Amino acid sequence: MHQMVPRRALLLPLPLLLLFAQPRFAADTAARARLPETVRPLLYELLVQPNLTSLSFRGTVRVQLEVLQDTEEIVLHSKELLISRAELQLGPRGLLLLPLQVLELPALEQVALAPAGGGGPLARGGGYVLHVDFAGKLSDSFHGFYRSTYRTRDGEERVVAATHFEPTHARAAFPCFDEPAFKANFSIRVRREPRHMSLSNMPKLESVELPGGLLEDRFDVSVKMSTYLVAFIVSDFLSVSSTTQHGVKISVYAAPEKIDQTEFALKAAVKLLDFYDDYFGIPYSLPKQGEQRALSVFFCRSAFVLASFSFAGTTLLLHADLAAIPDFQSGAMENWGLTTYRESGLLFDPQKSSASDKLSITMVIAHELAHQWFGNLVTMQWWNDLWLNEGFAKFMEFVSVNITNPELEVEDYFLSKCFEAMEVDALSSSHPVSSPVEDPAEIREIFDDVSYDKGACILNMLRDFLTPEVFKRGIIRYLRRYSYQNTVNAQLWESFASVCQPGRSDEERLSGDGFCSRRKERSGTSKWYAEDGLDVHEMMDTWTLQEGFPVVTVEVRGREVRLSQERYLKNKEPSQSSKFLWHIPLTYITSRSNTVHRFLLKTRTDVLHLPEEVEWVKFNVDMRGYYIVHYEAGGWDALVSLLQHNHTALSSNDRTSLINNVFQLVSVDKVPLDRALDLSLYLSKETEIMPVTQGLSELVPLYKLMEKRDMEDVENQLKAYIVNLFRELIERQSWSDEGSVSQRMLRSYLLLFACVRGHAPCTRAAGELFRKWKESDGTVSVPSDVSLAVYSVGARSEEGWDFLLDKYRRSLYSSVKSRIKTALCTSPLGHKLQWILEQSLEGEVLKTQDLPYVLVSVSRNPKGYRRAWDFLRANWERLLNKFDLGSPAIAHMVTGVTGQFSTREMLEEVQHFFSSLRKETGAGLRCLQQALESIEENIRWMDKNLPLLKAWLDKRGPFEGPGDHGL
Repeated sequence: MHQMVPRRALLLPLPLLLLFAQPRFAADTAARARLPETVRPLLYELLVQPNLTSLSFRGTVRVQLEVLQDTEEIVLHSKELLISRAELQLGPRGLLLLPLQVLELPALEQVALAPAGGGGPLARGGGYVLHVDFAGKLSDSFHGFYRSTYRTRDGEERVVAATHFEPTHARAAFPCFDEPAFKANFSIRVRREPRHMSLSNMPKLESVELPGGLLEDRFDVSVKMSTYLVAFIVSDFLSVSSTTQHGVKISVYAAPEKIDQTEFALKAAVKLLDFYDDYFGIPYSLPKQGEQRALSVFFCRSAFVLASFSFAGTTLLLHADLAAIPDFQSGAMENWGLTTYRESGLLFDPQKSSASDKLSITMVIAHELAHQWFGNLVTMQWWNDLWLNEGFAKFMEFVSVNITNPELEVEDYFLSKCFEAMEVDALSSSHPVSSPVEDPAEIREIFDDVSYDKGACILNMLRDFLTPEVFKRGIIRYLRRYSYQNTVNAQLWESFASVCQPGRSDEERLSGDGFCSRRKERSGTSKWYAEDGLDVHEMMDTWTLQEGFPVVTVEVRGREVRLSQERYLKNKEPSQSSKFLWHIPLTYITSRSNTVHRFLLKTRTDVLHLPEEVEWVKFNVDMRGYYIVHYEAGGWDALVSLLQHNHTALSSNDRTSLINNVFQLVSVDKVPLDRALDLSLYLSKETEIMPVTQGLSELVPLYKLMEKRDMEDVENQLKAYIVNLFRELIERQSWSDEGSVSQRMLRSYLLLFACVRGHAPCTRAAGELFRKWKESDGTVSVPSDVSLAVYSVGARSEEGWDFLLDKYRRSLYSSVKSRIKTALCTSPLGHKLQWILEQSLEGEVLKTQDLPYVLVSVSRNPKGYRRAWDFLRANWERLLNKFDLGSPAIAHMVTGVTGQFSTREMLEEVQHFFSSLRKETGAGLRCLQQALESIEENIRWMDKNLPLLKAWLDKRGPFEGPGDHGL
């Protein structure tokens, strides 16, 4: 990394030289990655001026500081910025500007500023204002202050300057205290050309014309927030607007030719923001009156001119902007007042978008708006508790969309989030939900399924444990108590525990049918609450401070149910599982009672007693708990029999969880594979989306492992079995967009699977639709929900592939482009797969933001997995530069490309490449360990289970063998 030379001073005062010598800056990087807590920012006055022609920017920042401890220097963050001036103003009214010397520390992304000639310490309690002039280049990556581009219908390329600061990239846009606990207010000004417009977190107060023809947009002073939530955009976007019932103006911004695709997002955002306002009982971004008055007094006492504050009424922030950015690495970002999205996460067209698009866009908007409370209003103290932001936002997606958009049937899909988290959490390389991190790469690594999906799943379990009403009161108490502050894990649990403490007011405690009144209940079948009361803190620490999750073993002997728990771990190392113990809120139903019974398992083993003997028992009702269940002593036999003879006796979620659990238990040798396959037979009668898709999710990966070995016979047997299992359901599907959202999504899933597997009725129908679409040059519409299956059949031929690519280039609809892109990756044409990989990296035809998805999609194609692996290795350092060391995109590519390898030869190849990396190029990343663990597990699974699988298929077959055309 280029180290910039400070312009103002060549010598450093002795105290600063000593500070940055051995003790603090030569030993442990983790110990010095954090800023010293000697000063804190109170207010930033930030001016930025991007040049969208030279792709550079310059700016000035004035930071009012509070000195907490006497100090010789100010240490803050700066990354790849040229600092041309640094001065210190003594007091807010001080006229003296003291020059500062600048020592840059690029390895730590920090700068240290000290008075020239050792001008004396900054005194505790003193008032100082830091002035810094800086400049930089608009980044070619997707973070910091970066360049995005789009093409008009006429082919003209236009540039957008946008920001994405989470978690540690505000420092690449302006010098700042870039840690979440250093909250401050922000007064932002943006200079631009008249042909552009600008946006920031707060409403624009005025635009002032400057000499030379530039305009300066001045935005209202923000609420108190962390640097990673700051945002500004310069573009030529247009907008549509509406107002919520609570008086918040919502605007959605997009490129001019796509503005007609914003109406759906606008309506969804209005509905969701009103829901959150009502649900939390805390108006969107509004401080209490007392806080406003205190803030007013604070600013009046300073010498800053902050006329932009309006203290009339109760409103500081009455707007919420949503912007669709053409280049965007993640799905969206919750910048306070200016949430940013991928175009595919925001833009919707009723004629072009599918049911899946409708659901996913609504969920993404719900997630980002939930962050305005969880993350923005109340922020984690440090990144180790990222889950307090992301787990809550993921959980609230489902709560909010279920209530505001019941037609989307969102509850059907929550289980899949828990299963995805468990895939990662079952490895020894997993980490606790609350996990120690220090440097930026470590921080980026925890933006994963554990922080998001496991966080959401344990919150869902807690909600079921406490009851929805108590849970709601607890989180409202948490938000009210810690508004505009930073929190740690324990403060959340204290907010729940205090809801039921004696002496609380009636408003704070529940009565009647609420949880508090149920604490004293006792029964022979329930040990839900201990005699000494409920300890939420103690219980939830077992889920957040240790990695992994439990498998609960159930053995029914007459009326006695014996229970035991242990860590579910695929590598089966006793030393890695014996120390783990959870407080598990068990739920169960039986053949004699649909009433949900509850039992809190706090010990390694325990016993509960049933009122009568039963034929079967099903634990973890609707999979609301984050654990899996193994049934011994004939327990699985009884459940398999139930599914085969009367599967609707169990809910769709219960059936889905049984499918998942039984196949996961095969991996740890608790259930033989043939028993799991016996259970799968009932799926021939299944019609609900979650059990069907879960069945495919368990069975399809088995033949994906075989594709990497020379065993075509058994591979084709298994493929034929799966197609035959769902044949009747597949052939009942219409080639239309009719039905409920779940029915439409199931249709899309099934027809794609059947066509890729070469099921003749499917390929004939899809082929005919593709022919008509192609002959019309795309003017004849293909139903959106089945278009992916149609495009995938068309992509098999060279001519069809080229036609699809041409339509991809010309389309202004991200939903259409996404489906075409997926279809192109299913093609058996190897040279086309290579081309799409290379073009995704170059970013001209396909945007580089889509490369992780394209790469993993190609790796799942039996004609492409070697190409994907070779491409990953050959372009590793370019990928790191574009997507960032430790980022979710890098992890997705690593684990996605290698996740289906199943031979020792491939294991050795992967090990060799990973071992060649240096720390700065990825050595030690968690995703590398996850990839190796997964390959080792694949090899072990194949070696153990292939003979069983072949014997079972031989016994059940023969099956009609469809052709094979890709995934």
